[in-house]
Amino acid sequence: MAKSRWVKQQPFANRSAIIAGGSQGIGLAVAREFVRLGGSVCVVALGALEGAREEVEPLRRDGTQFVETLLCDTTDMEKLRPMLENYIERHGVPEYLFNFVGYAYAQYVERLTLADFRRNMDVNYYGQLVPTLIILPHYLAGKRGGYIAFTSSMLGYMGIMGYSTYSPTKHALVGLAETLRHELKPLGITVSILYPPDTRTPGFDKENQSKPAECAMLSETAGSLAPEEVAEAFIGGILRRTFQILPGKAKRYWRLFRHFPGVVRMLIDWDYVKARKKLGKA
Repeated sequence: MAKSRWVKQQPFANRSAIIAGGSQGIGLAVAREFVRLGGSVCVVALGALEGAREEVEPLRRDGTQFVETLLCDTTDMEKLRPMLENYIERHGVPEYLFNFVGYAYAQYVERLTLADFRRNMDVNYYGQLVPTLIILPHYLAGKRGGYIAFTSSMLGYMGIMGYSTYSPTKHALVGLAETLRHELKPLGITVSILYPPDTRTPGFDKENQSKPAECAMLSETAGSLAPEEVAEAFIGGILRRTFQILPGKAKRYWRLFRHFPGVVRMLIDWDYVKARKKLGKA
């Protein structure tokens, strides 16, 4: 576990991170690890902030560390900007910006509306872009680097039925991260992108309420991870300054899809056919 692997080194001592979407799931698990490893955090989310604070604050090792929370929709530039600017005035520019904002609405495409597609893009893409646009000028002005991480998904490099609103948003984040990695590298700013598989979070539980039966069967083949397992992989990737962070089976599927996309499509098509047969839809 990350605690036993890095806790003695305290690699984040005297460093801070803004964690957008850090009150639950993977974001909260990362906030816990970051503080456990010596850092301070500012968690930005729309809810569950008190519970997050209660979980994270006891992990501080000394009085120099702090845990702050900001209640805000990260897609709202007008509200978020003054909040983050105020935070920076009080604590300085954070060394890290970790973006975990997002949700999935898995559903048959014929049951979706244009509003469903727009909302998923608004939350998943702009919810990670807006904090980045606010923090980036500080990194550029300071000329001392900085670190920005985004969260995509295994469905950011492939796609399966049921995720027609979700997968495009995660592909968009990959395009953003790839572009910023290239543009900002000469300026000393590091970019990473996380590709988690299914992760057992409150958001995943809600996602399963609408998920088509065939989609649920397909998801079972890839397995799932606990948020703490994804957080450990994420922290390791950040410490190594890895661009693509691929926890669990995400790395295996990424390699297969990169080198043998036709084979992967054939396999998931076959699994889809089997699922439909099992449901009596063939």
